[in-house]
Amino acid sequence: MQRPLCKSGTPRYLGFMAEIINLNKFRKARARADQKALAEENAIKFGRTKAQKQLEEAQAEKSERDLDGKERSKDPE
Repeated sequence: MQRPLCKSGTPRYLGFMAEIINLNKFRKARARADQKALAEENAIKFGRTKAQKQLEEAQAEKSERDLDGKERSKDPE
């Protein structure tokens, strides 16, 4: 049995043909997706807004000043 031909003269396949994909693009897309997922995880785990960082820094400075203010003086008696 001879296969039917397309207009271009190449044989026409009657079954399903696999879609041709560029493996490099697929690999890069998967790597980008993995990197984005990791970045989101890290943002949740370690990420703080600028306002949060400034607030924590101000609280640390205030607690240090308060502690220094309560320090007993050393009298050379």
